[in-house]
Amino acid sequence: MRHIFILTIALLSLILSGCNKASAPSVEADTIYFNGVVWSSHEQDHTFDAIAFRGDRIVYVGNDPDRVVADARVDLAGRFVMPGIIDSHTHFLEGGAGLLSVDLRDAATKEQFISRLVNAADGSPGRWILNGNWDHTLWGGELPHRDWLDADTVDTPIFVMRIDGHMGFANSHALALAGIDERTPDPIGGEIVRDASGRPTGVLKDKAVSMIVEAIPSPTEEELLDYLTAAQSHALSYGMTEVHVMPGFADESRTLQTFQTAHQRGLLKIRVRLYSPISQWQQVAERVAREGRGDALLRWEGVKLFTDGALGSSTAWFHEPYSDDPKNTGFPIISMEELKQSLQGAHAAGLPMALHAIGDRAIDSLLDAVETLDGWSAETARTRIEHFQHPTQAAIDRAARLGIILSVQPYHAVDDGRWAEDKIGASRASTTYPFKGILAAGGLMAFGSDWPVAPLSPFLGMQAAVTRQTIDGANPEGWYPLQKVSVEQALKAYTAVPAYAVGDESSGGALAVGKRADVAILDDDPRRIAPETLRDVTVWQTIINGEVVYRAAE
Repeated sequence: MRHIFILTIALLSLILSGCNKASAPSVEADTIYFNGVVWSSHEQDHTFDAIAFRGDRIVYVGNDPDRVVADARVDLAGRFVMPGIIDSHTHFLEGGAGLLSVDLRDAATKEQFISRLVNAADGSPGRWILNGNWDHTLWGGELPHRDWLDADTVDTPIFVMRIDGHMGFANSHALALAGIDERTPDPIGGEIVRDASGRPTGVLKDKAVSMIVEAIPSPTEEELLDYLTAAQSHALSYGMTEVHVMPGFADESRTLQTFQTAHQRGLLKIRVRLYSPISQWQQVAERVAREGRGDALLRWEGVKLFTDGALGSSTAWFHEPYSDDPKNTGFPIISMEELKQSLQGAHAAGLPMALHAIGDRAIDSLLDAVETLDGWSAETARTRIEHFQHPTQAAIDRAARLGIILSVQPYHAVDDGRWAEDKIGASRASTTYPFKGILAAGGLMAFGSDWPVAPLSPFLGMQAAVTRQTIDGANPEGWYPLQKVSVEQALKAYTAVPAYAVGDESSGGALAVGKRADVAILDDDPRRIAPETLRDVTVWQTIINGEVVYRAAE
């Protein structure tokens, strides 16, 4: 009798379970992806089996794909689905131009550097050779000299940037076109590097770079569009659905026009959030008042301010001198009076601010200035510090307390980690690129690349943040390993936090019903593979607004 009772109860449970399942409302969708690992970012440590879209929105995330009635059903075969990757710091057009120009990033010797530039000049006689992204630390630290090139590039102007974007190198033809010679004074906030006789070597730092840029012929509209489309294709192949575009040395009005033209022609697929130099905050405010910020695809986001330079150029601004240059503390690019006036003006106009600061004194100066802004609130202002590379522990804690978004680029840590300690010493290096320290303090950390200063790949960035293994192989356990983060933390820094940084947390940065259908589908689950192989992760599909905009070749 007892056995019959148990069987009856079991049968009733199955019937009720079936009734409940049958009574669950079905979901209508255009496409459902099932049999995968769907990491939502919305639910802590929670994954699902399936996700479905209707139009440009997510209509289902869960473990019962049979509930979904869809026009198309796609078997993920175990692939990993995550929110679309957001790069919070790029120089997008410059990156695209670099893809179409000479590449010096891996020129490991002086001879390789010279030969690539000479070959480029031979292939484009009379045309400017630009971009480059050279790194003199790869060949021992000797800065290039125009004498290296002049004999073989008489008729071709050359101006190529160092990878940090704060130092450039010109041959004699380019210097002459810019009117730079022995009598040219250093600009405020910049330096014309000279040899012992006072003759410019061709190396220019920070504001001095603009002296050359002004002499370079502007690219045509079609050339700029070529840069954009090359950059966009590159980004989509990495699962990126949004990029935050920071100003460089280009004409920012033309940058905006290029994106607008691409949007009008239907060429723009990736979401773009544009920042303009803070010196133009009044024009930006007027444009926003007149035209609005844009739409969900292309939006005029805010303004950016440079406080100092970069570590590799010894122009980052520190309280104490550089360890390898005892007379140098770096320098501010902007006066403190101008800094405070610019911040107050932009803030009063309601413009979000992205604030470049690398050295500890630059970071402290910005924190001081932000705290004095009238009516400033982290929740409404969405103020960011870009780079935040060499803060003190007090600055880390202070930034977290204030709720300032810290927009950092993890690849810089494993690149600069080859030589950074020689420049600033072990004490300052202990809180350098403090990824774990930011999170431990309760801070908001958004990841990006700084492309083309560093490679665009977010998987290189993830590997850098998780392993901190320097690219020279000298730190297999990680450079300052206490600053490592987990893969989950890195994924959040590439999704949810960048969305919050631009006020999109209600519609982006996570996979949940009602949010935008912006998705990256990876061939591997980055949480389940060896951390040192993260760089090898590949993208199967990139989806924006429910549309597949990138598909890996079969």
